[in-house]
Amino acid sequence: MTSILSAPPPVAPKKDPKLANNWKTKSADQLTEAEVLAMPDTEYMGDKQLAFFRHRLVQLKQDMLNNAGETTEHLREDTVVVPDPADRATIEEEHALELRTRDRERKLLKKIEQSIARIDAGDYGYCDETGEPIGVGRLLARPTATLSLEAQQRRELKQKMFGD
Repeated sequence: MTSILSAPPPVAPKKDPKLANNWKTKSADQLTEAEVLAMPDTEYMGDKQLAFFRHRLVQLKQDMLNNAGETTEHLREDTVVVPDPADRATIEEEHALELRTRDRERKLLKKIEQSIARIDAGDYGYCDETGEPIGVGRLLARPTATLSLEAQQRRELKQKMFGD
């Protein structure tokens, strides 16, 4: 098992120079991840990037709410009585797994709402601990991130050493 300290530093995604100015002519909901990555550092958490991440977070939230509705329908449909105990156990296990997944999404939904509130407050994209930029690459991978990669690694190391 390798520790965080001995792991090689993460490689930052490379900016594609061909996409450097595409963001100027497109609306935030038309931008691709590559185009957002190619934006100059001076545009970090400018209006276009904030609008891009807001759109992405709202879309993620809507997808989760749609999944929750499908789960409700799925659970209602599968309430038939199955005489075979093995089949009944399989159905119950599938339901339990689906409910655990929705519970995780419920927790993520709170983080999404907090991230949207951070965009409104002007705090989105900056580390809670250090105030430094989190980075576009990290936010594309985890739009609800509130810590820079270094701060997150320090927090995880402390948790590993001292427990929760």
